[in-house]
Amino acid sequence: MFVAPAFAQEAAEPAAGETHTETGVAEGAGHEGAFPPFDPTHFPSQILWLAITFGLFYLFLKRVVLPRIGSILEVRRDRIAQDLDQAARMKEQADAAVAAYEQELAEARKKAGAIAQEARDNAKAEAEAERRKVETSLDSKLKEAEARIALIKDTALSDVGTIAEETAATIVQELVGGKVDKASLSAAVKAAQQQ
Repeated sequence: MFVAPAFAQEAAEPAAGETHTETGVAEGAGHEGAFPPFDPTHFPSQILWLAITFGLFYLFLKRVVLPRIGSILEVRRDRIAQDLDQAARMKEQADAAVAAYEQELAEARKKAGAIAQEARDNAKAEAEAERRKVETSLDSKLKEAEARIALIKDTALSDVGTIAEETAATIVQELVGGKVDKASLSAAVKAAQQQ
């Protein structure tokens, strides 16, 4: 490390009576007295300055600091009161909204029940109308079928007489070997059918 020759010289002890360069106090002078705040000769001036300083500090606190703190506390108290009022209003609005929602929900459920009942009634009425329509259709088809059956029966019965006459004529021809009069054969078949 590089050290300049001017700083490398050893510091010499100051000679007696010389003034110390850093403090400006002569060597050996001023160290024999007490510490000034503890020196009783300075008490009256210290008490005076203490009273003046305390008075000024008290006035500063009373006139400047405490009114500001009081106004800040008042503003906070007002803001808290406003916030509480606003919260109460919002709570009332929320309660009113919940009540309105529940009422609308109840009305919607009621309407849904009415619509469902109406749909069930309509479906039941439509099913009943369709059933009646099908029954009417079936009744008409049944009457038509009965009429056809009666017609077929009548035709079959009328054909039975003819078939019986032809069969009887054939049997008589085969057994007797002669022809039979148709009028007498018809009268005999009719007499046998009525019995």
